[in-house]
Amino acid sequence: MKNRLETVPFKDTPEKRAQLEQIIADYKEVPGGLIQVLKKAQDVYGYLPLEVQITVAEGLGISLEEVYGVVTFYSFFSIEPKGEHNISVCLGTACYVKGAGQIYERLCERLGLKDGGCTPDGKFSLSACRCIGACGLAPVLTVDEEVYGRLTVDDVDKILAKYM
Repeated sequence: MKNRLETVPFKDTPEKRAQLEQIIADYKEVPGGLIQVLKKAQDVYGYLPLEVQITVAEGLGISLEEVYGVVTFYSFFSIEPKGEHNISVCLGTACYVKGAGQIYERLCERLGLKDGGCTPDGKFSLSACRCIGACGLAPVLTVDEEVYGRLTVDDVDKILAKYM
């Protein structure tokens, strides 16, 4: 089985690289600046691939292990690419008992994903969460900031069509 990280190759641009180098330069002399550099780097790239982590480590004069340790410790950092549209399906108890598992499976099928991740074209990323606090609308999913509730499996295609 192919690793999810291999499905979307890292794409850098001269503009993004220049932004990253400027971020590193801005924080190079700031004690404890690593987290700020990583946050801003993730804003530029959408995630923190190994190539970016290496550049940050070299630019700040610290080890790759230290950078990787911080990236993998904090949940707000991602080493997996994110799609243009981020879909999150609530699999909390209320949603799950009302069919969220089948909705998640249908999304995986329609997007060609085995268990979440990002589509090869970078259009969609799919994840499951435990609760978004909308239990009265169960089952629920979000696409970016848009909340969709009281869903059935048949709603999946209509929702995806809005973002194609």
